Amino acid sequence: MAAMELGIFSVFLVGLLGGTHCVGMCGGIVGALSLQLPNQAPQWRFHLAYSAGRIASYVLVGAFAGAAGASSLLLSDLLPVKQGLYLLANLLLIALGLYLAGLSSAVLRLEGAGSAIWNRLQPYTRKLLPVRSVPQALALGALWGWVPCGLVYSMLITALASGSAVKGAVVMLAFGIGTLPNLLAMGYFARQLKEFMQNRAVRLSAGLLVAGFGVLGLYRLLW
Repeated sequence: MAAMELGIFSVFLVGLLGGTHCVGMCGGIVGALSLQLPNQAPQWRFHLAYSAGRIASYVLVGAFAGAAGASSLLLSDLLPVKQGLYLLANLLLIALGLYLAGLSSAVLRLEGAGSAIWNRLQPYTRKLLPVRSVPQALALGALWGWVPCGLVYSMLITALASGSAVKGAVVMLAFGIGTLPNLLAMGYFARQLKEFMQNRAVRLSAGLLVAGFGVLGLYRLLW
């Protein structure tokens, strides 16, 4: 149980430290959401609804990934499936950290994997703009949760390696909550936060910390 808790906390930190990428991927829609809100509307309700929808999509796909991982683990007596999944998850975490640090773009190749789904969903996002109600913001967030994102896909490998639908959902929930502070702040301090997140030292520090989680995972797996 202790190991599981540490893993979930690490996933949360990856979501938090991955803010340098989240601001770029989702910052535009969050900024647009702020500009198009009805006059005198309490913005925090719309931003929370948007993020709730986005995180709900993460949890849903995390549950599917965890269930798929559980099926593959049925072969664990014949193949080292679990070890292979954890190895892949941590290697992708290292690749993700290097990307966030601006040292490699290899992880972006993952984003092409989800483009087919996103191309079908993207037209529906236009129908929800401008946002005029909380349910609209919730639906927009749920759709935006499917945008191709190397950061999300890297975490889905961890959900896959968790070995159950519930654990996979929890992994993606922790990740989604980790992304929440940055995107909520983006709704109110868009320009200042973007400048901070794009600072070379901030990106390098955050990326190396994320890569460090992957290195630590490899150490635990191999030793």
